[in-house]
Amino acid sequence: MHKWIMSGVFFAACALAIVLMFTLPGKEEVEQEAKPSMPEVAMDAGQAETLVKANCISCHGDQLQGGVGPALANIGSKDDVEKIYSTIVKGKGGMPSFKGRLQDEEIAHIAMWLAEKK
Repeated sequence: MHKWIMSGVFFAACALAIVLMFTLPGKEEVEQEAKPSMPEVAMDAGQAETLVKANCISCHGDQLQGGVGPALANIGSKDDVEKIYSTIVKGKGGMPSFKGRLQDEEIAHIAMWLAEKK
């Protein structure tokens, strides 16, 4: 009887492994999700500044000097626009994700505006 139980458990484990192999995302799909692609937009500095004032200054300060969140006044000298975009979309550390709160184009405007801060 013990032999039949072990055979059943082994069969169930193999079946589960096969199902997972075909349903879990592959490495390429995970990397694609991990690195969001920034949409092509022409930067609108006025819109970006308005969005930053409405969404970012409570943590990063009214002059982007930092506060609860890190200073962003010179963020463009250490991070490129793609990294800034990705951080805003996905969040990082204590920073929440803004995907779903802001449109992708709005996030792109903010990222491009911040990338110019050097």
